[in-house]
Amino acid sequence: MTIGNIFFRYCFQARKRLFLLLSVALLLMLSWRTPAASAEEFQCGIDQLDATECQELAGLRVALVSNAMSLSKTGESSYVLLLRHGVKLKFLLAPEHGFLADIEAGKKVGRSVVSDTIPVFSLYGASKKPDIQQLRQIDLLLFDLQDIGTRCYTYISTMKLAMEACEQAGIAFMVLDRPNPIAPLSQSGFMVTPGYESFVGAVNIPFVHSMTVGEIALLLQKQCYKKLDLRVVPMKGYRRNRFADEHMGFTFRTPSPNIKSIATAIVYPATVFLEATAVSEGRGTDAPFMQFGAPFIQSDELLDALRKYNLPGVSFVPVLFTPSSSKFSGERCYGLKITVTNRRSFDPLRMATALLLELQRLYPEKTGLNKKGDFFDKLAGTPLFREMITQQSPIDVIMEESFRQVELFQRTTSANFFIYP
Repeated sequence: MTIGNIFFRYCFQARKRLFLLLSVALLLMLSWRTPAASAEEFQCGIDQLDATECQELAGLRVALVSNAMSLSKTGESSYVLLLRHGVKLKFLLAPEHGFLADIEAGKKVGRSVVSDTIPVFSLYGASKKPDIQQLRQIDLLLFDLQDIGTRCYTYISTMKLAMEACEQAGIAFMVLDRPNPIAPLSQSGFMVTPGYESFVGAVNIPFVHSMTVGEIALLLQKQCYKKLDLRVVPMKGYRRNRFADEHMGFTFRTPSPNIKSIATAIVYPATVFLEATAVSEGRGTDAPFMQFGAPFIQSDELLDALRKYNLPGVSFVPVLFTPSSSKFSGERCYGLKITVTNRRSFDPLRMATALLLELQRLYPEKTGLNKKGDFFDKLAGTPLFREMITQQSPIDVIMEESFRQVELFQRTTSANFFIYP
């Protein structure tokens, strides 16, 4: 073999090796794409109805539990979409915060009208349960609301009462499913102790539940409403290991005045317990639930106390704010502002526990944990959490008890009702 032939064969083999390396590199690049980029297009339950031109509702007299933030992927309000497809929509039912989702938490909501002719009845006024006689004037009640993944957020409580009313009225109930925006956060928190059920703890699921409203409806039917004709219109392209904004085509719309983003929804289960204390959870500021404080807090002192817990995925900085409403309206508050640095490792219940332990230790006479003990126990679903905080139980002991309760739920209940992979 001549030197020229040897050189030609060497170059040919080198080119083959280079081509192989480039092919492998290309495959690796494709495999490294983010989940959202490689996912199929996402659709909510209302979009699935739109795709069939609401044939499932043809000829039926229908009412809808919804608010103005329940929109299709094109930005069309659910009730407008139903009317466009000729659905016989008789009336709307609005949850807490009203149909426009602009009324502050806890304030009663009155009756209104949309499209000049369609009445909107309140489920957060004189009664939180749909009127049975009114329901007997329709064939099907639709439910289309954006939950935020925390048990005390009252939209799932509204759904439970609506399911109960539909069973009593003998009509069908249909859930148009929407994503749990914080589904990748592990199920955590205390379960609801018998006797501690309330409107902020109506469903016996973990405090951070990682389920969709459709999945919760299936669970409730099995546990409570076996005679109810329940139908769930599932989402398309939904994966429970993704935060809502990781689904291609999903747009988060504020479901209530103080849940302004998915970032807020992630932190909410960590700071919502402050509602039952004398510490501001940031209502009346530009960062509700993302900051907290009170006139009696020393920011640096509290920050130093929290550092010893090495809380994963979160950081704090001192903050000064003056709420324009709610607790300490017009007063200067000192506290901490929260930044979630890694939302997949963030543990909201561990943060809540550390924060409450330190507030109680540093300011036992001012935090007010026991003054609103009844409300705190309703939020937590049990008096045990508050009792362990006031007794200054070690954080790992508290978390272990919580984990034990959730693990029993997971072993016996939750996976049986999962719709999505």
